Parts: sequence; C-alpha cells; structure tokens
Amino acid sequence: MSLPYLQPYFGLSNSLQTAQAGGAGGAVGGWIELARTTLGSAGDSISVSSLADKRYYMTLVNTGASGTVTNFYQFNGDTGSNYAHRNSSDGGADSPVVNTTQYDVGLGLGTTPEFTVSYIANLSAKEKLIQTHKVRQNTAGAGNAPQRGEYVGKWANTSSVFNRIDAINNQSGDYPIGSEVVVLGWDPADTHTTNFWEELASVDQTSGANTLSSGVFTSKKYLWIQCYLDTNDGHDPVFRVGNTTVDTGSNYAFRRSYNGGADTPATSQGSLVIGNTLTNCFHNIFIVNNSANEKLIIYNGISVSTAGAGTYPERTEAAGKWANTSSQIDIVDFYKSTATYTGNLRVWGSD
Repeated sequence: MSLPYLQPYFGLSNSLQTAQAGGAGGAVGGWIELARTTLGSAGDSISVSSLADKRYYMTLVNTGASGTVTNFYQFNGDTGSNYAHRNSSDGGADSPVVNTTQYDVGLGLGTTPEFTVSYIANLSAKEKLIQTHKVRQNTAGAGNAPQRGEYVGKWANTSSVFNRIDAINNQSGDYPIGSEVVVLGWDPADTHTTNFWEELASVDQTSGANTLSSGVFTSKKYLWIQCYLDTNDGHDPVFRVGNTTVDTGSNYAFRRSYNGGADTPATSQGSLVIGNTLTNCFHNIFIVNNSANEKLIIYNGISVSTAGAGTYPERTEAAGKWANTSSQIDIVDFYKSTATYTGNLRVWGSD
C-alpha cells in the first residue's frame, strides 16, 4: 500500500501537495523558515519581523512561563480594534469576541509551558484568516491532564500583507529564556531547496500487524507526524512515543473530544488514545520535543466509521503529553493488541 498524499501539509487542496512537500524527495518548494525569534533573556513579548510575503504562513510558538502569563498575538504592530476571534478551551463552548485589539490564544492564566501551531492565509486584499491549536502542560507529571485550546480569528486588514507577528504576555510573569516563535511560509511560486521539514521516517505497512512503528529516527525539536491506518475489526489504535524504545509505562496524559462532545481527560495512561471505534483513519500530529521538558502533543483525527456517503465520519480533537524530562522522542508507533493494521506513517522534523 502506498499513499502519496501523506506529505507535510495540512488543510490545503490536493493540487498543492507535491509542491508543499518540496517535489520529488522533498527537495524543492516546501515550507521554508522565514524567521524566528528565541528569547535570550526573560521578557513579555516575542517579535518576529521583516517577514517575506508568502501566500500561507505556519507558526510554531513554544513558550514557557516564569510566573503567570497569558498569550495573544498582534500583526504588523496593529494595536487598534481590528481583530475578531472565537475560541474553545478544554472542549467547552465557543467564546466569540469582536472589535478587539489582539488575537487571543490564551487558556486563561498559566504558569507552565505551552505549544501552539497556527495557519494563516495571507492575501493583501482580504481579511487575514487564522486557525490555531494549542496545548498547555498544566501541572507536571502524568497524573495531570494537559489543557488544550482551539481558536479561529481574523485580522480585518484588507490593504497589506503580514510582515510582523508579536506574541505578547500582559500578566505579571515573563516568557523565560528559550521561548520562541518560528514562522514558516509557503507560496506556489517557491523553488527553494531549504525546506524546514525534513523527512525522518517513512513506513508503508502492507501486511497486517498490531503495531505500525516508525523505527528509530534522528530526534528533532519539532515533529510533524501523519498516519493512515486501515483495519476492518472496529478497534481504535493508540499512539506511543519513546527514546530508542517505545515507552509502555503509565507516563502519558491527555484530553480529547469525540465528534465535538465534552472533553474526556485521562491521566497516568500507557498511551494516548487517538480515535474511537473505526474502520480506517487519518491522523495529524504535532509535537514540541524539548529534552528537558514534558513533550507536548497536539493531535487530530478522522475515521470513516462505516463506508459510504450514507454515514458521517467520526472526528477526534485532542492534546496530550509524555511526562519525560530527560530525553527526546526518536521513535513513535500506533498500536492495538486486539487489532491488525496496514497503513502508512510519515515523520518530519526540524530544529
């Protein structure tokens, strides 16, 4: 089995996939790092400026907390009431806000590390549209589930493109040293050979087995994982990570929403549950993989449920953490002891 659509992109049409992946072998025209700012001293803002004009942006925001912080973004230094957004925290009801001075991606007040992934559509004559997913570590240890947030927003500017993003804290604490904002860009005219996302593992499993493993790969600070699984026995898989070998201990915690329902938190688990009863499914996963911190994971999935247009698919939205603070992830797998899978697994990464 080979699924060529497992490429490093998300949310764009299939016609863009080859270019997004960087052509044959990922060599030309994929996501490029435009700029990053990493704090060398504690502060209340992280600014990334002089951004090249690209049709789409992806941002990776990796922040800690010295004291109490919250997060919002501003674009091009615009502090006027030109933003609107809606958000859901821990699977709760949406909170819409209009005519505000920032794009709010906070989860209330926090004192622990956070990881945020956003996509931005950037046409000068259109309002700029943003999608964001976030995970916050919460209290350390697998005995405490992380928090998660989902956000959509717009910057009501129709006369210019992005050239600057500021992540700002307005609480009494600070972002500590090492907190950073990374901005990636993609445009259909790109022909560069300096892709941000490097393929670390590629596995096509054509014979049924109860584990689909990446094998050991080179560890990177940021990981992006996509997996397609095919099974006919109605069992949901779990996701596990590790260093050299997969960790099967009770070192995971997560919360997830199934088909838009209330979040279900789970602590001190032997894995991350990534779906519900299914036939075949597709999962998209981001991880910030700092050795000395708990590994924060954002994951979303869809499963067919029952074949045919007469039944709707199932969806899962979740955030998790691996409570390891001594090593980086360099192996992942999808597993279920009572099921067998064929499928495809791709892992990309970057420092």
